[in-house]
Amino acid sequence: MKSYIIHFIRHGAVEETLRGKYIGTTDVPLSSLGRAALKKLDHENRYPGAQAVFTSPLKRCKETCSILYPEHDPIVITNLSECNFGEWEGKTAEELKGDADFEKWLAGDSSVKPPRGESNADFTRRICRIFEDIAAGVMKTGTTESVIVTHGGVIMTLLAVYGLPQAKPFEWTMDNGFGFSVRITPMLWQRDKVCEVFQTIPLPLDN
Repeated sequence: MKSYIIHFIRHGAVEETLRGKYIGTTDVPLSSLGRAALKKLDHENRYPGAQAVFTSPLKRCKETCSILYPEHDPIVITNLSECNFGEWEGKTAEELKGDADFEKWLAGDSSVKPPRGESNADFTRRICRIFEDIAAGVMKTGTTESVIVTHGGVIMTLLAVYGLPQAKPFEWTMDNGFGFSVRITPMLWQRDKVCEVFQTIPLPLDN
């Protein structure tokens, strides 16, 4: 039976994250170091090919697409954006220390959300809906290999929900420019809504 491969890639590095700031929907560009690191990864490794490239609308993801997949005109999907951290955007954990809601949120309380932001539950619901829409779309159109360039939080959460082997979100942590490939088998997807995580990317040049 035909299967469908989707490659998840985390965008390149941004200055604010390196400083420990929470950057969700704040639209910051790649740092100069982030751009250079992506080009180096692309030169020394191999990113998988794709018939379609999907991306978060935020600059750091679209710029990553332009470096890694310059031949593609990516499909921009709003709901692939990172979690909205509301009033916590641009702040560090140290600056938020002592905030009771922040402490609960860090501990994984899905009902707590940043002021003017998005709860973990709402974030998970949003990205799961869009991933299921993408999965349905690639199967309907026969797109057997595609790429999603998005954010670390998005990838970790989706793999924790749908990925086999089963693992917690933090177990799917990846560096900027890295990611995972999943294989969707229609019968298994329709029955159990799960997909096989089968490799990390980028791949060695000799692979």
